[in-house]
Amino acid sequence: MPEIKTQDFSAASVKAMLDPKLQRALDRVGSGFDVARRAAIEEVSPQVWEQWRQQARDIKVHTIEHLDYYLDLLYTTVTAAGGHLHFANDANQANEIVAHIARTRNVKVAVKSKSMVSEELGLNPVLEAIGVEVWETDLGEYIIQLAEETPSHLVAPALHKSKEDVAELFTEKLGIPYDEDIYHMAATARTVLRDKFMEADLGISGANFVVAETGTLVIITNEGNGRLCTSAPRIHIGITGMEKVIPSMQDLSVFLRLLPRSATGQRITSYVSMITGPRRADDEDGPEEFHLVLVDNGRSKMLADPALREALYCIRCGACLNICPVYQRVGGHAYGWVYPGP
Repeated sequence: MPEIKTQDFSAASVKAMLDPKLQRALDRVGSGFDVARRAAIEEVSPQVWEQWRQQARDIKVHTIEHLDYYLDLLYTTVTAAGGHLHFANDANQANEIVAHIARTRNVKVAVKSKSMVSEELGLNPVLEAIGVEVWETDLGEYIIQLAEETPSHLVAPALHKSKEDVAELFTEKLGIPYDEDIYHMAATARTVLRDKFMEADLGISGANFVVAETGTLVIITNEGNGRLCTSAPRIHIGITGMEKVIPSMQDLSVFLRLLPRSATGQRITSYVSMITGPRRADDEDGPEEFHLVLVDNGRSKMLADPALREALYCIRCGACLNICPVYQRVGGHAYGWVYPGP
């Protein structure tokens, strides 16, 4: 698991505030998310928005209070769909589960869709240590992988990078001519990563939600990499925290209305992927194996604490960061860990 450096916040925050490039990036991007979110709320009306929020909270409260039941149900449904459900008590156990699957299946190349939990676990170095070539395929995650940094925002991991920063990084790491054109940089990343999708034995993803009644992993994205990671390689491993479990598909509907609007101001994201088990006999694509790793890593302790339990209701929209005056001045890295915040 990555080293936690929260104790260094004071010094790190001063350094961040004195960084003019970071300050420009925070000013440019952070406020845009909040403006888009406010417009999305006005479109449906604040009254309806608050009804949706309350409905989602009620679902979360119910699920967390009955989590043992829904985890048992999820095991049954994932297994019935032909998948494998693994429970990991901590980061070391989660990493070993994934590494064991990779070793025993002779995995050489792994592609990853965006997964904050894999960042929490420090998974990439573990796989690299056993000879697996790991590629982040979300554009923001790919940028920070090249920079050897951690995400600075829940939704936009490379928010702290300017286009000039990325152009310099691509020149240094990929050996291409310096080019600040955003379209050209995105096309370059696509060209590099497209070959890796075709080479990969293993696809790793996070999950926005996991539906207990059907054993379905739900991913919402604005990039096609999520679909490729979960369908092209012969093995798919989903990794997520146990708090992402919700009871039913009917419950999912309210979260699909809330999360895109709150995160990016969209009515719906470009892709909503619902994955239930491995490829069936009559399917044209999909993995031969499906594994879901549910991670505790301290979440049970949070559940047992009346004050901390509410943090398990979070849907990772990042809206709190977009209005936080401290975050807006120091960014995510000053907090010293994967998840920004006090």
